[in-house]
Amino acid sequence: MPSHTPKPHLFVSAAALIDSDGRVLLAQRPPGKIMGGLWEFPGGKVECGETPESALIRELNEELAINTQTACLAPIAFASHAYEQNHLILLLYACRQWQGTPRHQEGGSIAWVRPQNLRSYKMPPADLPLIAMLQDWL
Repeated sequence: MPSHTPKPHLFVSAAALIDSDGRVLLAQRPPGKIMGGLWEFPGGKVECGETPESALIRELNEELAINTQTACLAPIAFASHAYEQNHLILLLYACRQWQGTPRHQEGGSIAWVRPQNLRSYKMPPADLPLIAMLQDWL
């Protein structure tokens, strides 16, 4: 019987930023990063001592130069995906209110996408199951 070493869990908070026209913001991972060039819901790792919401607020500020608050984040879905190096738990929040204009701070691009067109963008495997849930929610 083969022994299986459990993979570490990695918790990531991400946002479906939804504009007044009902479009969703996708961010392109910068070249040189793991999965560079793929599109994703913006967000990042939940660090030790952070709540998923505080991590997302921090990440949105660092990645997109926008500010929001916990009251503006509505949890809508999660996905679980085993990557080679870890098991990722991706928590998706909807956000319709923030301050500032989103601008990618890490060298990638952003796109405002109609929900029915989200599958047109090449995304990491962990993000894919969230598309149908987000489309149903919207």
